[in-house]
Amino acid sequence: REGGREGEREEEAHPLQPADASPCAGRRFPSQGDLDMEADKSHLTVQLLYTVFVAIIGSLQFGYNIGVINAPDKIITAFYNSSHVHRTGNALSADAIDRLWSASVSIFSVGGMIGAFSVGLFVNRFGRRDSMVLVNSLAVVGATLMGFSRAASSYEMVITGRLVIGLYCGLATGLVPMYVGEISPTSLRGAFGTMHQLGVVIGILIAQILGLEQLLGNVDRWPWLLGLTAFPSLAQTGLLLCCPKSPRYLLINRNEESQAREVLQKLWGVDDVEGEIAEMREESRKMSLERRVTLWELIRSPLYRQPLVVAIMLHLSQQLSGINAVFYYSTRIFREARVKNPIAATIGTGVVNTAFTVVSLFLVERVGRRTLHLVGLGGMAASTLVITIAMALQERVPDLSYLSVAAVFLFVAFFEVGPGPIPWFIVAELFSQGARPAAVALAGSANWTSNFLVAMIFPFVAEACGPYVFIIFLVFLLIFLVFTYFKVPETKGRTFDEISSAFRLEGVEKDPMVGSGTPGLGTEGGGQLRVGPGAQSPGSQGGVVYTAQGQGSVSEVGVTEI
Repeated sequence: REGGREGEREEEAHPLQPADASPCAGRRFPSQGDLDMEADKSHLTVQLLYTVFVAIIGSLQFGYNIGVINAPDKIITAFYNSSHVHRTGNALSADAIDRLWSASVSIFSVGGMIGAFSVGLFVNRFGRRDSMVLVNSLAVVGATLMGFSRAASSYEMVITGRLVIGLYCGLATGLVPMYVGEISPTSLRGAFGTMHQLGVVIGILIAQILGLEQLLGNVDRWPWLLGLTAFPSLAQTGLLLCCPKSPRYLLINRNEESQAREVLQKLWGVDDVEGEIAEMREESRKMSLERRVTLWELIRSPLYRQPLVVAIMLHLSQQLSGINAVFYYSTRIFREARVKNPIAATIGTGVVNTAFTVVSLFLVERVGRRTLHLVGLGGMAASTLVITIAMALQERVPDLSYLSVAAVFLFVAFFEVGPGPIPWFIVAELFSQGARPAAVALAGSANWTSNFLVAMIFPFVAEACGPYVFIIFLVFLLIFLVFTYFKVPETKGRTFDEISSAFRLEGVEKDPMVGSGTPGLGTEGGGQLRVGPGAQSPGSQGGVVYTAQGQGSVSEVGVTEI
């Protein structure tokens, strides 16, 4: 120290000052190459696969409860009327039955909104794994209410059960991707993040199959169809006790470094995890200099504005793409397209759903999140146009009904390539540990709110617009396509700290030279902010250098040494 007097506080180091002028002098943070080598050494272990598969049982529950209410709708509404007659001696009017049924469908999304908004309250107090254990009690309560509703002759139990199960699903959609992302090696984070959506679509497919009249979708067995969701939650509760807590939660939130190291070594199957530990330790140091980020601070802070807008727009692109219009009303679409067996066609969409989610799982770490999202949105836009044309002309050309079905299948396939899986896990990648729970809660709430609005408004808009209803979704898809091209970063192969640091640098200083390159991380107007090993600057000591790449220019904007 050049001051010569002990205890005197030093002036803050300039970003490019020599390392000996910085309070962090002598410390070397891992470069991207270090972390990539560490990720390459890690491999799939039985413990890692077990932990991921146990976690996505919550995702399967979410999907099951989306699809379970579709097939037995007429049977359940008949029960509403008969239970009312049993208690009062008077039948319900057609309008009253419609209102009750709309409440049964939409209240699931209301519960989801509340649950998604509450994710931060759980993970900050109980951690990721223990929160999943606790919220399973909601699934059991909701399933019990619905499963015993006929025995109690109470349609109110069905509606209340849907609210409680929606609350559980809202929490699960935040907890599962967060937990899976924090236990995954960087090189596998995208693939394992896609597992959440795979669990969702498998749940939808299971619900569609079990909802067949020959199985549980009949007058005698429909309570079992609704109450069955209790059993996966009970199983997951026991299985989670054999899963480790999130290593990032242990080190960054609890300051239990030795336990975090043991968890990483066990999950990744390697002894040397010091690169990841050092990256988490540095993120913990940064968190100690800041207050915990609340929802209100997240919304107001300029530092988080860009990643927050990206996160919310990605979630809106999932719901306002029109996919839930297909999920909720697929049978009706096929029936109006004059398909002879619309229920079988609906199950076919579930099969396509699952198959292309598996395709995305293998592509996401090769192609990248941003590219897959662009391909998915573009393909959905083209499919939407074909659906509109086929439905508008099928009166004059009946054979176009088959084109309509093919276009629906393509629509679902492109959805699962990008907009389906990516928004769920990319939000966790865009934020540091302190802001992540609030960001996941806010983005999840936007997802559930738009889900609710589509479910409530689509039938009325469809009645008013007829075969041209999907033009509305086409407009949304084009808007999201343009936004993704110019604003959404590529996060493939980057650590959590690198991504959030790049956004922080973007919020503090924008390079005027950036503006005509390829759209990339944390940039405006198409420049690419590269996060990784760069040219050595004074004091970098071989650490990570952040560089902004524009057309014909490279400029240093900061070093992790700061």
